[in-house]
Amino acid sequence: MRVVVQRTREASVTVAGDMVGKIDHGLLLLVGITHEDSEKDVDFVADKVANLRIFEDEDGKMNHSVLETGGQILSVSQFTLYGDCRKGRRPNFMSAARPEQAEPLYELFNSKLREKGLLVETGRFGAMMDVRLLNDGPVTLIVES
Repeated sequence: MRVVVQRTREASVTVAGDMVGKIDHGLLLLVGITHEDSEKDVDFVADKVANLRIFEDEDGKMNHSVLETGGQILSVSQFTLYGDCRKGRRPNFMSAARPEQAEPLYELFNSKLREKGLLVETGRFGAMMDVRLLNDGPVTLIVES
């Protein structure tokens, strides 16, 4: 499982012109699932993301998590995170899990974050989406299981 974590002041996702998810202060998560991923991977990554200390304290040091700051989550499925660009000019997506495997794990991931008390907005799995964000920092990290 691979998640690109972006600290944001605001973020939104639209599908066919309709806004389906929007947050203010928090994290935009681009979530990729591969064939070997399981519930164990979901648990690990959800816990890591929820507790990452990437928000600044009063001294300007990254000491607070999204949980501690009352931030929100915008979670967007992103199979292209498993695109392999090493050969040729067209990415190979063979490492990305098929939708029938990936979607339940993506939904479980979002549920695990909600269980921690986070407000979680989402995109629409498998849809062509337009994602907007105001990256705060900029702070962008990659979390992998």
